Amino acid sequence: MRDAESAQMPNTSQLKPQKHASAWKFVLPSLLGIFLFMLPLPYDGSYTIPVAILAKSLVAALGDSALWMLVGLISISAVMSSYVLFAKPRWLGKNALLTSLFQVSKAWYAVRMLGWLLVVVCAFELGPEALWSGDTGGLILGDLLPTLLSVFIFAGLLLPLLLNFGLLEFVGTLMSKVMRPVFGLPGRSAVDSMASWLGDGSVGVLLTSKQYEEKHYTQREGVVIATTFSAVSITFSLVVLAQVNLEHMFAPFYLTVCVAGFAAAIIVPRLPPLSRFKDQFIDGSERDKDEAVIPSGYNSVTWGWQLALQQASRASHPKLLFKQGIHNVLDMVLGVLPVIMAVGTVALVVAEYTPVFSLLGKPFIPLLELLQLPEAAKASETLVVGFADMFIPSILAASIEADITRFVIAAVSVTQLIYLSEVGALIMGSQLPVKLWQLFAIFLIRTLVTLPIITLMAHLFFS
Repeated sequence: MRDAESAQMPNTSQLKPQKHASAWKFVLPSLLGIFLFMLPLPYDGSYTIPVAILAKSLVAALGDSALWMLVGLISISAVMSSYVLFAKPRWLGKNALLTSLFQVSKAWYAVRMLGWLLVVVCAFELGPEALWSGDTGGLILGDLLPTLLSVFIFAGLLLPLLLNFGLLEFVGTLMSKVMRPVFGLPGRSAVDSMASWLGDGSVGVLLTSKQYEEKHYTQREGVVIATTFSAVSITFSLVVLAQVNLEHMFAPFYLTVCVAGFAAAIIVPRLPPLSRFKDQFIDGSERDKDEAVIPSGYNSVTWGWQLALQQASRASHPKLLFKQGIHNVLDMVLGVLPVIMAVGTVALVVAEYTPVFSLLGKPFIPLLELLQLPEAAKASETLVVGFADMFIPSILAASIEADITRFVIAAVSVTQLIYLSEVGALIMGSQLPVKLWQLFAIFLIRTLVTLPIITLMAHLFFS
């Protein structure tokens, strides 16, 4: 089974010149996809990608009605999943869309039901305030989920522009000589990374998940890309830095984040648990070893162009692409939103109302002291709490007096990547075969790898 980077390599002697129509079919949708998902535009005093602008505009247009849309959608997910699990209707297995949306394992059914229960509790402010306050469930339901709902709608409908018209084949061929030897990943994963870096980490996870489901990534590749390359956007990095009152240091801050992130991308996938994921596709088949072979008479550019035109010529009719987009939206809205509500709320409750993350941070005190970081005890409390939500460390760090310590905490929180209030829950809700404990282990390893690098660079900047 050949990787999609080579797109079932045809016999080169049978290749015929592609018509101009195929070239335009590759170029125009791909350029539109790049514009929508990767081109930062000025918006509301900062920069963000057009898809995010569309999502924010939809959130503003929906207003308070977004809350009740979420209540309705997650209730539909819970009711239909219950109906399928207990009633086992006749259409089960015959209707592919409904079966894929509502037939889940008992474990995931429990998570969906917990998400639905928490949505009801938070929407009507029932039970203990710890569940529905603005720092826990209220934050997830009121602030995060409306944004994700809008992102899911536009990303689900528009992702085929990146996936179906040859852009990944073209970029994958060009980047395979870099991504494979350096990171052990297909060249097409560079697109996931760029979509995250310039846009939003959630978009990168969605793109990676779809690529895994369509057998372009193996288990190992999918999990590595989702946990290593789904970086937060430049815009969010600026927000984090503003929270710790160091906006004037954005250039050295982002340089530090890039250096530490690059080091983690090389080191962490070569360590357990990431190194132990199987190099098998979702159906258990294995990748063909000669995936990157470029036929004689071609170079990486011309062969990438050839593969892109072939993919563009196979692209579905617009109506089928629209149906695929709707399926993507329903899959994310009905399957992922309840998971984020459940996992994100529980994580924030634990972070806000228990000493768990503070206790987990105490072993870092000797390391922070060894790295000569001021206020090491306070800093230690922020290092593990980022697993619940990426923004919490910066909030806690605002009370720390030492600029260098606030700088380090902000940079570490950005390079840790995995946080359960969004990206972690998205990964958990996807088809990627990763468990919660594995996500936490990857989070800790990333912290241990990036912390010394960030602290060393901070000492240089603040000396």
